[in-house]
Amino acid sequence: MMEEDNNFGYSETVMDHFTNPRNVLKVSEDNYHASGVGMVGNPTCGDMMKVWIKVTNDDRIEDLKWKTFGCASAIGSTSMMSEMVTENGGMKIDDALKIKPQDIMDRLGGLPSIKIHCSVLGDKALRAAIHDHLKKTGRDDLIEEVKATTICDCLGVTDLEIEEEVLEGCTDFEQLQERTKISTGCGKCRKKANEIFEANRVKYFG
Repeated sequence: MMEEDNNFGYSETVMDHFTNPRNVLKVSEDNYHASGVGMVGNPTCGDMMKVWIKVTNDDRIEDLKWKTFGCASAIGSTSMMSEMVTENGGMKIDDALKIKPQDIMDRLGGLPSIKIHCSVLGDKALRAAIHDHLKKTGRDDLIEEVKATTICDCLGVTDLEIEEEVLEGCTDFEQLQERTKISTGCGKCRKKANEIFEANRVKYFG
């Protein structure tokens, strides 16, 4: 039997981070004194991730802690993300905001295709924690405002909803239609919707 079969399709690196996760919060949240906190997901329907960061005066993330209610992919990818952000003295927050799921997966040696969406949990919670820090330090102007554009007029589906579905693991346009019902009315938006869908697939997963 192949070694990867013993690991349920996960790489040795993923299994290492799953069985020996780095930087998990082991003290009470009140005793950690975080600069910023971010939480994403919903425990009633699946994975949930919470991230705490400590930021230096020169905007480096000197420490990051996390906790999750999730699968091996969520645990392994967030553990790896925590190392990426804090290694070499800590990553500048501007650079940390540029981390993509593909970057995390590359360091992990890949993830099973049905688990790719799990790699976004830590990434999204990190962004939320950085935004929380910026708000606390009076720098709301540095948070990029994300405005939605309606792509499907019939059903009111926006470009941000398409992006969110990609991050949640949607792999083809038919699946996108099943989830959002986009382009199932008059169908005039199909070309534009598919372009946005494919662009986000490339943006986040290469």
